[in-house]
Amino acid sequence: MQFSAGQIAEFLQGTVDGDAQVLVSDISKIEEGRLGTLSFLANPKYTEHIYSTAASVVLVEKGFQPTRAIPKHVTLIRVADPRACFSKLLQMHDAHQYEKRGYEQPSYISPKAVIGKDVYIGTFTHIGDGVVIGDRVKILPNCTIGDGVRIGDGTRIHANVAIYGRCVIGANCIIHSGTVIGADGFGFTVNERGEQEKIPQIGNVVLEDDVEIGANCTIDRATLGSTIIRRGAKLDNLIQVGHNAEIGPHTVVVSQTGIAGSSRIGAHAMIGGQVGIAGHLTVGDRAKIAAQSGIGSNIPADAIVQGSPAFAIGDFKRSYVVYRQLPDLKQRIEALEKELAALRQQQ
Repeated sequence: MQFSAGQIAEFLQGTVDGDAQVLVSDISKIEEGRLGTLSFLANPKYTEHIYSTAASVVLVEKGFQPTRAIPKHVTLIRVADPRACFSKLLQMHDAHQYEKRGYEQPSYISPKAVIGKDVYIGTFTHIGDGVVIGDRVKILPNCTIGDGVRIGDGTRIHANVAIYGRCVIGANCIIHSGTVIGADGFGFTVNERGEQEKIPQIGNVVLEDDVEIGANCTIDRATLGSTIIRRGAKLDNLIQVGHNAEIGPHTVVVSQTGIAGSSRIGAHAMIGGQVGIAGHLTVGDRAKIAAQSGIGSNIPADAIVQGSPAFAIGDFKRSYVVYRQLPDLKQRIEALEKELAALRQQQ
């Protein structure tokens, strides 16, 4: 689809500086701009590119003043926040890619399933008994939706996702390819013969509204009750969430993190990559955990920690300064020991 600079400016509540009729049909980075594309300038480091870009339209701050001539083919749209406005346009562009509707074949949709309006179901997808799918849901090819699953309006499920039975997916969620939601929690007990005996996992997983789950994540179903990802939480790729864990609203978890069973992560927390969180712990609201940290005890609200085992990040940095000096300190200690030994021999 094509849009004029004037239409875009009206949508973004901006003003046109140049040709309001110029048309764009795609989006580009300012340094890689092409005719017929729209770009933006928010970071001053990229200002030089506005004088050479081939993009047809560029979003700039209202007060932007060029220091030399801008190419004649470039139309500026002046807005309050170019980055935020560009993000809105990216969201529109992204949504446009997933406007398909209808049921592709071959696929299986149980006659006992309830399907909303404007739903798309891709080829080789299985929809089980008692599934309830809301309006405008997009399920891409080769997905498995188990019996009794509920999926809220506007959710998008990418290819090769498996959602086990009775799990609940909220509205406007995004689940990326290869993710498994609702596999059995890792629960075993040792029987009288010393063997590991499976504890049935009869709970489910609940994703509240506006949750995004990256590719190749695994979120285990609860033993009893629910494993819960609260509203607006964002999980990166390759994350393991154990049974009965809970991740608070608007918390961000970066890739390769493992959260063991029954741990509770608060709201608006930030967890770096390759973090390991032991079971039955609590991480407070707004806590920040640096990458590759090991969490073996509760973390209070607003704390910032690093290390394995993790402790306050200020103390960690001071300790690391000493750690880096250990080879030099060792040499100095050995030299002092030699001097001390020589003094003792002289006595």
